[in-house]
Amino acid sequence: MLRLLLTCEHGGNLIPAAYAPLFQGHGEILNTHQGYDIGALDLYHTLRPLADVGFYSETSRLLVELNRSLHHARLFSAYTQVLPPAEKERLLDKHYKPYREQVEQMVSDFVSAGRRVLHVAVHTFTPVLDGEERKADIGLLYNPKRKHEQAYSRKWKAALNKADKDLLVRFNYPYLGIADGFPTYLRRKFKADEYIGIELEVNQKFAQEGGDRWQHIRSLLADTLEQVTMHEKALPSKNAI
Repeated sequence: MLRLLLTCEHGGNLIPAAYAPLFQGHGEILNTHQGYDIGALDLYHTLRPLADVGFYSETSRLLVELNRSLHHARLFSAYTQVLPPAEKERLLDKHYKPYREQVEQMVSDFVSAGRRVLHVAVHTFTPVLDGEERKADIGLLYNPKRKHEQAYSRKWKAALNKADKDLLVRFNYPYLGIADGFPTYLRRKFKADEYIGIELEVNQKFAQEGGDRWQHIRSLLADTLEQVTMHEKALPSKNAI
């Protein structure tokens, strides 16, 4: 039986009071795509009723990047990179490790119970980066070497295109699914038959415009995700008698 896990690593732009001085005079950047994924938390809440469990963070990615591994050069932003090593460790202990560990533990619990996990990590991307327009409405990021990830991504794209032929849905765009990210880390911990990781990327232009079109996109993603998971969620677990 499939278990659907939903996460949103960049849901907000909050900075804990203890670290607010680091951002003094730079508050405006917190309201941009650099501070958080605009619209991602709204989308997460739209999809959440479909999931067996969900986790989200409202702390800004500029404090610490939840979607990067501990070794990544951009784990800390320019604002927090200046912290002494001991303070960085305290930051990780409070604002990074608890989130990552509870998600990993949930996957482990499901797998131990004989369930296969589909993890959808909800993100949005800026329409224009470094002067270049991103040419996609929705991106589905996965590892092409993992057949279940490829299969679910293809089914989801087909369902989206059938429901709205005007949508431009692309695979592994605007980022590669194998780049350093939370699903990439979890793939190293769990077998391909146990863990299916897909990063959902939605163009922020919809959230920025708001209105009926944004509501349509969110509803469409929810309806199609339900379609592509409905059958396997009804199957018995592999440990069932």
